[in-house]
Amino acid sequence: MTASADFYLLLDGMAFERDSIIEVAKGSRVETGFGRLNRDGKLAPDSKVELWITARMTYVFCLASELGIEGATELAQHGISCLRKYQHDPVYGGYFGVIEPVPGNGDEGVPTSDGARKESYAHAFVILAASAGVCAGIPQSQELLDDALDISEKIWWESQHQRVQESFDRAFSESEPYRGVNANMHTTEGFLAAYDATGSRIWLDRAVAILDWTLNVQAREHDWFIPEHFSSDWAELPDYNRDQPAHPFRPWGYTIGHSFEWARLCLHARGALLERGEETPRWMLAAPLAILQQATKYGWSVDGQLGFVYTIGENLKPIVRERMHWVACEAIGALAVTIKTLTEEGEQYKEEIALLRKYYVSWWKYARDNFIAGPGLWWHELTANNQPGIQTWPDKPDAYHVVQALLLPELPVSPNFAKALAHR
Repeated sequence: MTASADFYLLLDGMAFERDSIIEVAKGSRVETGFGRLNRDGKLAPDSKVELWITARMTYVFCLASELGIEGATELAQHGISCLRKYQHDPVYGGYFGVIEPVPGNGDEGVPTSDGARKESYAHAFVILAASAGVCAGIPQSQELLDDALDISEKIWWESQHQRVQESFDRAFSESEPYRGVNANMHTTEGFLAAYDATGSRIWLDRAVAILDWTLNVQAREHDWFIPEHFSSDWAELPDYNRDQPAHPFRPWGYTIGHSFEWARLCLHARGALLERGEETPRWMLAAPLAILQQATKYGWSVDGQLGFVYTIGENLKPIVRERMHWVACEAIGALAVTIKTLTEEGEQYKEEIALLRKYYVSWWKYARDNFIAGPGLWWHELTANNQPGIQTWPDKPDAYHVVQALLLPELPVSPNFAKALAHR
Protein backbone atom coordinates (compact mmCIF):
# COMPACT_ATOMS: atom_id res chain seq x y z
CA MET A 1 0.00 0.00 0.00
CA THR A 2 1.32 3.46 -0.87
CA ALA A 3 2.02 6.16 1.68
CA SER A 4 -0.77 8.21 0.09
CA ALA A 5 -3.30 5.41 0.54
CA ASP A 6 -2.12 4.89 4.13
CA PHE A 7 -2.53 8.62 4.72
CA TYR A 8 -6.22 8.59 3.79
CA LEU A 9 -6.94 5.36 5.66
CA LEU A 10 -5.59 6.97 8.82
CA LEU A 11 -7.96 9.90 8.37
CA ASP A 12 -10.95 7.54 8.27
CA GLY A 13 -10.46 6.46 11.89
CA MET A 14 -9.90 9.89 13.37
CA ALA A 15 -13.54 10.83 14.00
CA PHE A 16 -14.09 7.70 16.11
CA GLU A 17 -11.01 8.33 18.22
CA ARG A 18 -11.84 12.04 18.57
CA ASP A 19 -15.35 11.25 19.81
CA SER A 20 -13.96 8.60 22.16
CA ILE A 21 -11.53 11.08 23.71
CA ILE A 22 -14.35 13.54 24.28
CA GLU A 23 -16.54 10.83 25.82
CA VAL A 24 -13.82 9.97 28.34
CA ALA A 25 -13.22 13.68 29.06
CA LYS A 26 -16.85 14.08 30.14
CA GLY A 27 -15.94 12.22 33.33
CA SER A 28 -13.71 15.09 34.48
CA ARG A 29 -16.65 17.28 35.49
CA VAL A 30 -16.81 18.47 39.11
CA GLU A 31 -18.93 21.17 40.72
CA THR A 32 -16.42 24.01 40.25
CA GLY A 33 -14.93 23.02 36.88
CA PHE A 34 -13.07 19.98 35.62
CA GLY A 35 -10.65 17.77 37.52
CA ARG A 36 -7.86 15.34 36.69
CA LEU A 37 -8.53 11.90 35.27
CA ASN A 38 -6.43 9.04 36.59
CA ARG A 39 -4.66 6.32 34.59
CA ASP A 40 -7.97 4.51 34.13
CA GLY A 41 -9.64 7.59 32.68
CA LYS A 42 -11.75 8.12 35.81
CA LEU A 43 -11.95 11.22 37.98
CA ALA A 44 -9.19 11.10 40.57
CA PRO A 45 -10.83 11.07 44.03
CA ASP A 46 -8.46 13.71 45.42
CA SER A 47 -8.52 15.92 42.34
CA LYS A 48 -8.32 19.67 42.77
CA VAL A 49 -9.50 22.02 40.05
CA GLU A 50 -6.58 23.48 38.11
CA LEU A 51 -7.19 26.49 35.89
CA TRP A 52 -5.28 25.14 32.92
CA ILE A 53 -7.23 21.87 33.00
CA THR A 54 -10.66 23.48 33.41
CA ALA A 55 -9.93 25.96 30.62
CA ARG A 56 -8.59 23.28 28.28
CA MET A 57 -11.55 20.98 28.94
CA THR A 58 -13.95 23.87 28.40
CA TYR A 59 -12.24 24.57 25.08
CA VAL A 60 -12.54 20.92 24.04
CA PHE A 61 -16.24 20.85 24.89
CA CYS A 62 -16.80 24.06 22.92
CA LEU A 63 -15.29 22.35 19.88
CA ALA A 64 -17.33 19.22 20.62
CA SER A 65 -20.47 21.35 20.79
CA GLU A 66 -19.74 22.64 17.29
CA LEU A 67 -19.29 19.04 16.15
CA GLY A 68 -22.75 18.19 17.48
CA ILE A 69 -21.53 15.70 20.09
CA GLU A 70 -24.24 14.83 22.60
CA GLY A 71 -23.89 16.55 25.96
CA ALA A 72 -21.01 18.76 24.87
CA THR A 73 -22.89 22.06 24.82
CA GLU A 74 -23.99 21.68 28.44
CA LEU A 75 -20.41 20.82 29.48
CA ALA A 76 -19.08 23.84 27.58
CA GLN A 77 -21.62 26.03 29.40
CA HIS A 78 -20.56 24.48 32.70
CA GLY A 79 -16.92 25.28 31.98
CA ILE A 80 -17.52 28.89 30.95
CA SER A 81 -19.74 29.45 33.98
CA CYS A 82 -17.20 27.93 36.39
CA LEU A 83 -14.34 29.98 34.99
CA ARG A 84 -16.36 33.13 35.63
CA LYS A 85 -17.93 32.15 38.95
CA TYR A 86 -15.38 30.01 40.77
CA GLN A 87 -11.99 30.40 39.13
CA HIS A 88 -12.22 34.20 38.85
CA ASP A 89 -10.76 36.17 41.77
CA PRO A 90 -13.49 38.62 42.91
CA VAL A 91 -11.04 40.70 44.94
CA TYR A 92 -7.98 41.25 42.75
CA GLY A 93 -9.18 40.05 39.37
CA GLY A 94 -7.57 37.41 37.24
CA TYR A 95 -8.02 33.71 37.82
CA PHE A 96 -6.95 31.40 40.63
CA GLY A 97 -4.48 28.73 39.61
CA VAL A 98 -6.02 25.93 41.70
CA ILE A 99 -9.32 25.76 43.59
CA GLU A 100 -11.23 23.18 45.58
CA PRO A 101 -13.70 20.94 43.70
CA VAL A 102 -16.62 22.24 45.77
CA PRO A 103 -17.49 25.90 46.40
CA GLY A 104 -17.26 27.70 49.72
CA ASN A 105 -20.16 28.53 52.01
CA GLY A 106 -20.91 31.64 49.99
CA ASP A 107 -20.91 29.65 46.73
CA GLU A 108 -17.53 31.10 45.80
CA GLY A 109 -14.37 29.48 44.51
CA VAL A 110 -11.93 28.48 47.25
CA PRO A 111 -8.25 28.57 46.24
CA THR A 112 -6.03 25.88 47.68
CA SER A 113 -3.21 26.85 50.04
CA ASP A 114 -0.88 27.53 47.11
CA GLY A 115 -3.50 27.96 44.40
CA ALA A 116 -4.17 31.70 44.57
CA ARG A 117 -1.13 32.51 42.45
CA LYS A 118 -1.84 33.87 38.96
CA GLU A 119 -0.04 32.39 35.93
CA SER A 120 0.00 33.64 32.35
CA TYR A 121 0.34 30.04 31.10
CA ALA A 122 -3.06 29.11 32.52
CA HIS A 123 -4.53 32.52 31.67
CA ALA A 124 -3.78 31.83 28.01
CA PHE A 125 -6.14 28.87 28.12
CA VAL A 126 -8.90 31.04 29.57
CA ILE A 127 -8.55 33.22 26.47
CA LEU A 128 -8.57 30.10 24.29
CA ALA A 129 -11.67 28.64 25.96
CA ALA A 130 -13.57 31.93 25.93
CA SER A 131 -12.71 32.54 22.27
CA ALA A 132 -13.96 29.07 21.36
CA GLY A 133 -17.09 29.70 23.40
CA VAL A 134 -17.80 32.89 21.46
CA CYS A 135 -17.43 31.04 18.16
CA ALA A 136 -19.64 28.20 19.42
CA GLY A 137 -22.31 30.53 20.77
CA ILE A 138 -21.91 29.45 24.40
CA PRO A 139 -23.60 31.91 26.83
CA GLN A 140 -21.32 34.16 28.93
CA SER A 141 -18.33 33.47 26.68
CA GLN A 142 -18.10 37.05 25.43
CA GLU A 143 -18.06 38.38 28.99
CA LEU A 144 -15.35 35.90 29.93
CA LEU A 145 -13.30 36.80 26.87
CA ASP A 146 -13.63 40.53 27.51
CA ASP A 147 -12.36 40.09 31.06
CA ALA A 148 -9.53 37.74 30.13
CA LEU A 149 -8.28 40.06 27.39
CA ASP A 150 -8.56 43.07 29.70
CA ILE A 151 -6.37 41.33 32.30
CA SER A 152 -3.95 40.32 29.57
CA GLU A 153 -3.68 43.93 28.48
CA LYS A 154 -3.36 45.44 31.95
CA ILE A 155 -1.23 42.81 33.70
CA TRP A 156 0.45 40.21 31.53
CA TRP A 157 1.55 42.09 28.42
CA GLU A 158 4.92 43.84 28.65
CA SER A 159 4.79 46.33 25.81
CA GLN A 160 8.50 47.09 25.96
CA HIS A 161 9.27 43.43 25.18
CA GLN A 162 6.13 42.52 23.20
CA ARG A 163 5.76 39.38 25.32
CA VAL A 164 4.03 38.32 28.52
CA GLN A 165 5.25 38.01 32.08
CA GLU A 166 5.16 34.62 33.80
CA SER A 167 3.33 34.77 37.14
CA PHE A 168 2.28 36.95 40.07
CA ASP A 169 1.11 36.57 43.62
CA ARG A 170 -2.63 36.82 44.15
CA ALA A 171 -2.67 40.62 44.40
CA PHE A 172 -0.57 41.11 41.25
CA SER A 173 1.97 42.97 43.39
CA GLU A 174 5.01 40.71 42.94
CA SER A 175 6.08 39.38 39.56
CA GLU A 176 8.10 36.17 39.36
CA PRO A 177 11.69 36.98 38.25
CA TYR A 178 11.44 34.50 35.38
CA ARG A 179 10.15 34.63 31.83
CA GLY A 180 9.16 31.50 29.95
CA VAL A 181 8.69 30.71 26.30
CA ASN A 182 6.04 28.10 27.13
CA ALA A 183 3.65 30.71 28.54
CA ASN A 184 4.30 32.95 25.54
CA MET A 185 3.64 30.08 23.14
CA HIS A 186 0.20 29.43 24.60
CA THR A 187 -0.46 33.16 24.77
CA THR A 188 0.25 33.23 21.03
CA GLU A 189 -2.28 30.43 20.62
CA GLY A 190 -4.80 32.33 22.72
CA PHE A 191 -4.26 35.57 20.80
CA LEU A 192 -4.81 33.81 17.47
CA ALA A 193 -8.05 32.39 18.82
CA ALA A 194 -9.06 35.82 20.14
CA TYR A 195 -8.41 37.30 16.70
CA ASP A 196 -10.65 34.65 15.17
CA ALA A 197 -13.39 35.34 17.72
CA THR A 198 -13.28 39.15 17.68
CA GLY A 199 -11.76 40.15 14.35
CA SER A 200 -9.63 42.65 16.27
CA ARG A 201 -6.27 43.06 14.55
CA ILE A 202 -4.38 43.78 17.78
CA TRP A 203 -4.44 40.12 18.81
CA LEU A 204 -3.07 38.91 15.49
CA ASP A 205 -0.36 41.58 15.62
CA ARG A 206 0.65 40.56 19.13
CA ALA A 207 0.79 36.91 18.15
CA VAL A 208 3.04 37.79 15.22
CA ALA A 209 5.26 39.92 17.48
CA ILE A 210 5.83 36.99 19.85
CA LEU A 211 6.44 34.66 16.90
CA ASP A 212 8.92 37.07 15.32
CA TRP A 213 11.09 37.22 18.42
CA THR A 214 10.83 33.51 19.21
CA LEU A 215 11.31 32.04 15.75
CA ASN A 216 12.94 34.70 13.63
CA VAL A 217 15.39 35.78 16.36
CA GLN A 218 15.82 33.11 19.04
CA ALA A 219 15.40 29.98 16.94
CA ARG A 220 17.50 31.43 14.14
CA GLU A 221 20.31 32.10 16.64
CA HIS A 222 20.06 28.59 18.16
CA ASP A 223 20.31 26.32 15.12
CA TRP A 224 16.51 26.41 14.75
CA PHE A 225 15.80 25.26 18.27
CA ILE A 226 14.03 27.43 20.82
CA PRO A 227 15.51 28.28 24.23
CA GLU A 228 12.85 28.04 26.91
CA HIS A 229 14.00 29.95 29.98
CA PHE A 230 14.87 33.60 30.61
CA SER A 231 15.33 36.11 33.41
CA SER A 232 12.93 38.99 33.97
CA ASP A 233 14.95 41.14 31.55
CA TRP A 234 14.96 38.32 28.97
CA ALA A 235 18.53 37.12 29.42
CA GLU A 236 18.74 33.44 28.53
CA LEU A 237 19.05 30.93 31.40
CA PRO A 238 20.53 27.82 29.73
CA ASP A 239 20.97 25.90 33.01
CA TYR A 240 17.47 26.56 34.34
CA ASN A 241 15.99 23.40 35.90
CA ARG A 242 19.09 21.34 35.14
CA ASP A 243 18.19 19.52 38.37
CA GLN A 244 14.60 18.95 37.15
CA PRO A 245 15.13 17.97 33.52
CA ALA A 246 11.74 16.25 33.16
CA HIS A 247 9.67 19.10 34.64
CA PRO A 248 6.19 19.02 33.03
CA PHE A 249 6.13 22.73 32.17
CA ARG A 250 9.71 24.03 32.48
CA PRO A 251 12.08 21.21 31.50
CA TRP A 252 15.79 21.79 31.05
CA GLY A 253 17.01 22.03 27.47
CA TYR A 254 15.18 22.30 24.17
CA THR A 255 11.66 20.85 24.17
CA ILE A 256 11.01 18.92 20.95
CA GLY A 257 7.23 19.19 21.20
CA HIS A 258 7.42 22.96 21.49
CA SER A 259 9.39 23.16 18.25
CA PHE A 260 6.51 21.48 16.44
CA GLU A 261 3.93 23.59 18.24
CA TRP A 262 5.66 26.89 17.46
CA ALA A 263 6.01 25.89 13.80
CA ARG A 264 2.29 25.18 13.55
CA LEU A 265 1.27 28.40 15.29
CA CYS A 266 3.45 30.42 12.94
CA LEU A 267 1.80 28.84 9.92
CA HIS A 268 -1.64 29.61 11.38
CA ALA A 269 -0.63 33.26 11.88
CA ARG A 270 0.78 33.42 8.37
CA GLY A 271 -2.47 31.95 7.08
CA ALA A 272 -4.46 34.62 8.89
CA LEU A 273 -2.41 37.37 7.24
CA LEU A 274 -2.82 35.75 3.82
CA GLU A 275 -6.55 35.45 4.43
CA ARG A 276 -6.58 39.23 4.87
CA GLY A 277 -4.90 39.59 1.49
CA GLU A 278 -1.63 40.78 3.01
CA GLU A 279 1.95 40.01 2.10
CA THR A 280 3.79 37.89 4.64
CA PRO A 281 7.48 38.09 5.53
CA ARG A 282 9.61 35.23 4.21
CA TRP A 283 10.58 34.05 7.68
CA MET A 284 6.98 33.08 8.44
CA LEU A 285 7.34 30.13 6.07
CA ALA A 286 11.10 29.55 6.15
CA ALA A 287 11.42 29.46 9.95
CA PRO A 288 8.66 26.89 10.58
CA LEU A 289 10.08 24.63 7.87
CA ALA A 290 13.59 24.84 9.34
CA ILE A 291 12.31 24.25 12.88
CA LEU A 292 10.23 21.27 11.80
CA GLN A 293 13.20 19.77 9.98
CA GLN A 294 15.49 20.11 12.99
CA ALA A 295 12.93 18.77 15.46
CA THR A 296 12.42 15.74 13.23
CA LYS A 297 16.14 15.14 12.75
CA TYR A 298 17.08 15.41 16.42
CA GLY A 299 13.83 14.39 18.11
CA TRP A 300 12.38 11.44 16.20
CA SER A 301 13.75 7.95 16.92
CA VAL A 302 17.23 9.24 17.75
CA ASP A 303 18.07 6.75 20.50
CA GLY A 304 17.46 3.40 18.84
CA GLN A 305 13.75 3.31 19.72
CA LEU A 306 10.70 4.64 17.90
CA GLY A 307 9.23 7.86 19.20
CA PHE A 308 10.02 11.45 20.09
CA VAL A 309 12.34 12.22 22.98
CA TYR A 310 11.06 14.89 25.37
CA THR A 311 14.10 17.17 25.48
CA ILE A 312 17.57 17.57 24.03
CA GLY A 313 20.59 19.58 25.15
CA GLU A 314 22.64 22.26 23.44
CA ASN A 315 24.76 19.43 22.01
CA LEU A 316 21.55 18.18 20.34
CA LYS A 317 21.72 14.89 22.25
CA PRO A 318 18.71 13.58 24.21
CA ILE A 319 18.33 14.63 27.83
CA VAL A 320 14.95 13.14 28.74
CA ARG A 321 14.16 10.12 26.58
CA GLU A 322 10.63 9.51 27.83
CA ARG A 323 7.97 9.82 25.13
CA MET A 324 5.09 12.21 25.92
CA HIS A 325 1.78 11.87 24.11
CA TRP A 326 1.46 15.61 23.64
CA VAL A 327 4.78 15.75 21.77
CA ALA A 328 3.58 13.16 19.27
CA CYS A 329 0.27 15.00 18.90
CA GLU A 330 1.97 18.33 18.24
CA ALA A 331 4.34 16.73 15.73
CA ILE A 332 1.40 15.20 13.87
CA GLY A 333 -0.56 18.44 14.00
CA ALA A 334 2.38 20.45 12.71
CA LEU A 335 2.71 18.10 9.75
CA ALA A 336 -0.99 18.40 8.91
CA VAL A 337 -0.78 22.20 8.80
CA THR A 338 2.56 22.20 6.95
CA ILE A 339 1.21 19.85 4.28
CA LYS A 340 -1.80 22.11 3.76
CA THR A 341 0.40 25.22 3.67
CA LEU A 342 2.83 23.82 1.11
CA THR A 343 0.01 22.45 -1.01
CA GLU A 344 -1.43 25.96 -1.19
CA GLU A 345 2.02 27.29 -2.15
CA GLY A 346 2.09 25.19 -5.32
CA GLU A 347 3.94 22.52 -7.27
CA GLN A 348 7.41 23.63 -6.19
CA TYR A 349 6.87 21.82 -2.87
CA LYS A 350 5.69 18.54 -4.37
CA GLU A 351 8.68 16.52 -3.13
CA GLU A 352 8.52 18.03 0.36
CA ILE A 353 4.82 17.22 0.62
CA ALA A 354 5.41 13.60 -0.37
CA LEU A 355 8.09 13.25 2.33
CA LEU A 356 5.92 14.92 4.96
CA ARG A 357 3.05 12.56 4.17
CA LYS A 358 5.35 9.59 4.77
CA TYR A 359 6.30 11.01 8.14
CA TYR A 360 2.65 11.70 8.89
CA VAL A 361 1.74 8.06 8.31
CA SER A 362 4.70 6.83 10.36
CA TRP A 363 3.99 9.14 13.27
CA TRP A 364 0.28 8.37 13.41
CA LYS A 365 0.95 4.65 13.29
CA TYR A 366 3.47 5.06 16.10
CA ALA A 367 0.96 7.02 18.20
CA ARG A 368 -1.84 4.57 17.50
CA ASP A 369 0.25 1.51 18.31
CA ASN A 370 1.91 2.87 21.46
CA PHE A 371 -0.11 5.62 23.14
CA ILE A 372 -3.67 4.35 22.74
CA ALA A 373 -4.59 2.05 25.62
CA GLY A 374 -8.25 1.83 24.58
CA PRO A 375 -10.94 4.01 22.97
CA GLY A 376 -10.37 7.54 24.23
CA LEU A 377 -7.58 6.47 26.59
CA TRP A 378 -4.09 7.68 25.74
CA TRP A 379 -1.07 7.05 27.88
CA HIS A 380 0.34 10.51 28.59
CA GLU A 381 3.89 9.20 28.98
CA LEU A 382 5.90 6.24 27.76
CA THR A 383 9.34 5.14 28.86
CA ALA A 384 12.28 5.27 26.45
CA ASN A 385 11.30 1.68 25.54
CA ASN A 386 7.70 2.68 24.81
CA GLN A 387 6.14 1.17 27.91
CA PRO A 388 3.64 3.14 30.04
CA GLY A 389 5.56 5.57 32.27
CA ILE A 390 4.83 7.71 35.32
CA GLN A 391 7.85 10.00 35.78
CA THR A 392 6.21 13.22 34.59
CA TRP A 393 2.60 12.34 33.74
CA PRO A 394 1.26 9.49 35.91
CA ASP A 395 -2.38 10.27 35.03
CA LYS A 396 -4.54 11.42 32.08
CA PRO A 397 -5.44 15.10 32.62
CA ASP A 398 -5.40 16.18 28.97
CA ALA A 399 -7.76 15.85 26.01
CA TYR A 400 -6.82 19.05 24.19
CA HIS A 401 -3.66 17.91 22.41
CA VAL A 402 -5.24 14.74 21.03
CA VAL A 403 -8.49 16.41 19.94
CA GLN A 404 -6.60 19.14 18.08
CA ALA A 405 -4.36 16.63 16.32
CA LEU A 406 -7.43 14.65 15.27
CA LEU A 407 -9.24 17.74 13.98
CA LEU A 408 -6.43 19.47 12.08
CA PRO A 409 -6.61 17.33 8.91
CA GLU A 410 -10.22 18.51 8.45
CA LEU A 411 -9.57 22.22 8.95
CA PRO A 412 -8.03 25.05 6.94
CA VAL A 413 -4.77 26.68 7.95
CA SER A 414 -6.81 29.76 8.89
CA PRO A 415 -9.18 30.27 10.53
CA ASN A 416 -8.56 27.30 12.75
CA PHE A 417 -10.43 25.19 15.26
CA ALA A 418 -13.46 26.97 16.75
CA LYS A 419 -14.02 29.55 14.03
CA ALA A 420 -13.37 27.05 11.26
CA LEU A 421 -15.87 24.61 12.79
CA ALA A 422 -18.43 27.40 13.18
CA HIS A 423 -18.20 28.09 9.43
CA ARG A 424 -18.64 24.48 8.30
